[in-house]
Amino acid sequence: MKPGVAEPMPSPNLAQGSSKRWSVGTLTYTKATLGVLFFWLLWGDFSWQMKERGVLYTVEALLKKFDASDLVNGVLVGSIPPIVLVILGPILSYRSDHHRGPMGRRIPYLLAITPVAVAGIVGLAFSPALGAWLDRALGANSPGLNTLVIGWFVVFWTIFELASNGGFSIFNGLVNDVVPRSLLGRFFGLFRTVSLLAAIVFNYFLLGHAETQYFWIFLGIALLYGTGFTSMCLKVKEGEYPPVTTSPGNPFTSIKTYVRECFGHSYYLWFFATFGLPYVAFAPVNLFNIFFAKSIHMSLGTFGKYLALTYAISLSVSYGLGWLADRFHPLRVSLVAITLYSGVTLWGGLFARTPETFAIALVAHGVVSGVWMTSVAGLTQVLVPKLKFAQFHSATYIAMNLGIMVYNPLMGFWLDHAAHNYRLTYLAASGLSLLALGSGLVLHSQFMRLGGPHHYRAPGDLAEASA
Repeated sequence: MKPGVAEPMPSPNLAQGSSKRWSVGTLTYTKATLGVLFFWLLWGDFSWQMKERGVLYTVEALLKKFDASDLVNGVLVGSIPPIVLVILGPILSYRSDHHRGPMGRRIPYLLAITPVAVAGIVGLAFSPALGAWLDRALGANSPGLNTLVIGWFVVFWTIFELASNGGFSIFNGLVNDVVPRSLLGRFFGLFRTVSLLAAIVFNYFLLGHAETQYFWIFLGIALLYGTGFTSMCLKVKEGEYPPVTTSPGNPFTSIKTYVRECFGHSYYLWFFATFGLPYVAFAPVNLFNIFFAKSIHMSLGTFGKYLALTYAISLSVSYGLGWLADRFHPLRVSLVAITLYSGVTLWGGLFARTPETFAIALVAHGVVSGVWMTSVAGLTQVLVPKLKFAQFHSATYIAMNLGIMVYNPLMGFWLDHAAHNYRLTYLAASGLSLLALGSGLVLHSQFMRLGGPHHYRAPGDLAEASA
């Protein structure tokens, strides 16, 4: 059986005498076919993560090289991605939930947007050269080389983010559709492992060369992502889905239904806050850490190696965290993690003043935020209606990114007027994580009233009980 190809469930007598099997929807796996499925999904995730981490850090390094302000960095890198997710994510995810075709409901969309993301990365590689060309062409009328280069970055970064963030919920929807629910925690632990490996490779070996070898870094990432993600799409097979009872309809009807189903129940509002507030807290810390390092005279190479150390520590605990999430529930493990995060960022905000103390704060922030992200990775899958997963997943990221798209520029503006005191990002993260803890405790109490870990049924999910 090919990975992910639907096959009929064995009869009870056959099942008792055969090797263990796992099922999700109409898909059934043996250990061997489950291993093949995991390989291709993880290979696709590796290429995805190299794209995400490599492009982001290289662009940030180049923005600083071309004298971009904290506000420009906050808007370009901190606001454009969430704006794209807020606008495009719901449309694509809602329509993929309702799509039925010979290749499934997720893969056709992923195959269509991959070349667009690759084109955006290639455009970023040529942005400095295009800026220099336009500067010469405009002559005395040129606003300046740096301004033109940053302008080209805005164009190609936007194209890149349209495809990359547009496909984010759909990629997670594919995982939700093809991975057995009883293994989601451990699978996302492996997902996190692959993500960390990609981060280690890039930050240890490549980040120090981002300002000088950006052209080849961008082209290498484009090649890896284009071939890697496409091969995953062609190898992973989706099963069959129940027929849709309603058409997606025109865009206005779709939006109305989407908003009513996702935001019309207070339980999901608490869920969105619990899931989204930590990401809002993490965003400016991650966004300005590279500027923080430069402000205290830490080289990009040293900064990259500390990031690699962070990811290596996280790598060592990622699978175990996935097991803990399966054992005790993602919500409970994530509440412990966000409590720890509030403490370590408070310390960083108060004491990270030298390269040595900043290194401690950087590693602590990265490890503990990674613990939270690993533990919470399967939370959406176990709390929202399964057949409308991509729709609710994108709604989660709308709530999160509305916060990020406002918060990052405000933080950039604040830092520009606070003598670039980057410790403020850590202090703000500590406060926001406490708010996340409060909303998470409310969510947990409602979760227990809805059946808890063993008898939970998602509000609005009339089709099935969630495990």
